[in-house]
Amino acid sequence: MQLVGWCAAEIRIHNHTQANQDSTWDSRGYKSPGTMFWDRELETLARPALEKIQLKGLQETVQRIAARVPFYQRRFDALGIRPEDIRSLEDINRLPFTTGADLRSIYPDGLLAVDPDVPVRLHTSSGTSGKPKAVFFSSSDVSNAAELIARSLVMTGITRRDVLQNMMSYGLFTGGLVMHYGAEKVGCLVIPAGPGSSERQLMLMQDFKVTAVHILPSYALYFAGFLEQRNINPARDLCLRKAFVGSEPHTEETRHRIEQIYGVDVYNSYGLTEMNGPGVAFECEHKAGLHLWEDNYLLEIVDPATGEPLPEGKTGELVLTTLKREAMPLLRYRTRDITSIIPEPCVCGRTHRRLQRITGRSDDMLIIRGVNLFPQQIERVLMSFPEIGRNYLIIIDGLDDLTIRAELATGAFDGYVEHLAALQARLIERIRAETWVKPTLELLPAGSLPVTEGKAKRVIDNRSL
Repeated sequence: MQLVGWCAAEIRIHNHTQANQDSTWDSRGYKSPGTMFWDRELETLARPALEKIQLKGLQETVQRIAARVPFYQRRFDALGIRPEDIRSLEDINRLPFTTGADLRSIYPDGLLAVDPDVPVRLHTSSGTSGKPKAVFFSSSDVSNAAELIARSLVMTGITRRDVLQNMMSYGLFTGGLVMHYGAEKVGCLVIPAGPGSSERQLMLMQDFKVTAVHILPSYALYFAGFLEQRNINPARDLCLRKAFVGSEPHTEETRHRIEQIYGVDVYNSYGLTEMNGPGVAFECEHKAGLHLWEDNYLLEIVDPATGEPLPEGKTGELVLTTLKREAMPLLRYRTRDITSIIPEPCVCGRTHRRLQRITGRSDDMLIIRGVNLFPQQIERVLMSFPEIGRNYLIIIDGLDDLTIRAELATGAFDGYVEHLAALQARLIERIRAETWVKPTLELLPAGSLPVTEGKAKRVIDNRSL
């Protein structure tokens, strides 16, 4: 995508000029992303060499767990497994799964694989369904998580000359701190803005000529409306060139809308607290799937219902095993995220396999009149219509009736009711074709629905209230 309104590198208040040896500078003072690697040798390892690293990591992880973690010791004993039984990567299927319920059941520290004085950081999940999931980091775990972010940012074209405004939450949530440490490793100036406070966010962007943001996709859309109210065209009036989005599900259509509004390249980031947070998998400059860092994680795709492994290319649940985690290694963690492996190699030259965009979580799936659907299917349709605005709400009542409330784009139709009726009919038909469920659709003026500066709540399921 061609960038509009770029800001010169000399606006930086720090003199960051170091470049990777194999990088070239473009006319704006930024390196060409197609030539950029954080660690070219490691990122482009031949599969046999990469799998050798994986096997060594798996064996060491199993040995550490068997020696230090009673929870896994009991599982191993029940299955008759000894560490020396793990001789190949295929032996991963002999090991037990770990679930979010397991992490809650042994809260707070039942999965520690080190002495209690070794961890230097604690993160937790939100704990919305009971006890949170506590994840401990040693100093080496903190450094390694940051290293993966550095790899990820560099492969999108981020350099020491960038200014990154981190608009994710800091604290027990991993997103803010892990991204912050990784961006510092790259050497760019990091602004720990945190979430919300749109006036302050805008001031920082303008005063410090911010070139990249780490942001929730829903807040990116909300912030666009905030800028619009102030007659600010972000593509023209700001210095942004890249945005990194994650932490909540979003569709390709939402990504395209954010790119069009801001005039930037938007990159999808995948992570979860249990696996160190963001940086587990990341898009390269081609944005054709998420490279999962396979020297750190062993990935599997399994049938969500049976747990049986699925071949490459088949869609199922992502299962991850940590290979370098010191304080709290996890075996075969069931993420509940639905995706598939892209079998073909990426043109960027990296050999770490790619995942398709996460289509949803198995526990986010809605069952409407016997039909399984994901909220992202509805978002995909809504965001593909330019007449639809940035906010919507899905409501399911006790009779399995599906109602969608969607705001119109500012100025759409301007009162032409017959055009509105035609749009409504087209949307209903497209949603029915996508989900096999015919909804009730309410089209509302822009600004009608409640907004939030945090994670958006898109679904209200009255059946569970």
